[in-house]
Amino acid sequence: MTIRRLVTGRRSGKSVMLSDGRVPTEHHFESVPGMTSAIIWSTAPMPAVDLEEAAPVGIPAHPAPGHTVMAVVDFPPDSVMAQPGFDPAAAGAEQLQHLSGFAERFELENPGMHTTDTVDYCIVLQGKIRLELDDGEQTLLEAGDIVVQQRTRHAWRNLGSETARMAFVLIGTDQEN
Repeated sequence: MTIRRLVTGRRSGKSVMLSDGRVPTEHHFESVPGMTSAIIWSTAPMPAVDLEEAAPVGIPAHPAPGHTVMAVVDFPPDSVMAQPGFDPAAAGAEQLQHLSGFAERFELENPGMHTTDTVDYCIVLQGKIRLELDDGEQTLLEAGDIVVQQRTRHAWRNLGSETARMAFVLIGTDQEN
């Protein structure tokens, strides 16, 4: 995944292009071949007018109440994690480094399951992926499908053979799960 991100703003009272290029947080996971994530943008409740970089490397992936995060994630087929040589500890460490504030929410005893204190708009951009909830049922989603996730325990499962790409807008809430 290489995502081109364009950011507009104002300088001297005029609309201008502040940046045009790769997302600085784009990360290709070495420990999970085919997995890529990129935090596209992040806002505080009252963002500054001329933000040039609101998603610097190291920004938390889970927003505080009133804040937002936009991210794109490539989910490789789940079979990647079943390959000989897959190192779950290395994958976990890499996720903690590049998805801080979010990776800590994954359940060790049930890989992939997690709960966030956010309302999320989840958009399938490419491929097919399954949404699993508490009851273990999995709902198949395809490109163009949109999920509104409201602080629920869930996991994304790619049971296919192709990468699935999703865009997420996470909105931090002040409610606990």
